[in-house]
Amino acid sequence: MINLLPPEVKQDYRYARRNRRLVQWSLALFGVIVGVGLITGTGLFVMNTSANTYREHIATTQKKLASDNVAEVQKQVTTISGDLKLMLAVLSKEILFSKLLERLGTLTPSDVVLTNLTISQTVSAIDVTAQTASYSAATQLQVNLSDPTNQLFSKADIVSITCASGNAATNTKYPCVATIRAQFTQNNPFLFINGGKAKAGV
Repeated sequence: MINLLPPEVKQDYRYARRNRRLVQWSLALFGVIVGVGLITGTGLFVMNTSANTYREHIATTQKKLASDNVAEVQKQVTTISGDLKLMLAVLSKEILFSKLLERLGTLTPSDVVLTNLTISQTVSAIDVTAQTASYSAATQLQVNLSDPTNQLFSKADIVSITCASGNAATNTKYPCVATIRAQFTQNNPFLFINGGKAKAGV
């Protein structure tokens, strides 16, 4: 087929085809730009919504913490912790009196009667009060308590010894009253919690 159109018309057709392609590419580019804009806008909207949600959550949590009075709770926890430490410290110096009395019984002379045991403020010593038949019996008790072979006390000091006289002395079998302060050994087996090893059979 022979194209007999004039050159000017042919050139117009050629440019018309080119213009149509350019319009198609322009429309495609515009569509891409619109798509990117929609995606970007949607992403920003989602991010902004999430940020607002987190802000509200944080504000609610802060209000809840404030209403729960966290500072007061922490103070109570600190107080309880301090009480536990104090309790452990007291327990670490607790004395097994049942075992201690058995051992004291073996150290007490026959003419001596134990009447009172008092833990001193240092807790590492004990005050022993006894009624004795004589002054020498009281000193013998002090010697027995301070004897290192008993593995009970590191030393024992006489605090006081008083003896009744006259009729008061003759009317009782134990006219003397002695008070002796005995200090526990470092590895005393009669402490409830002790760094040392308890002796066998205790």
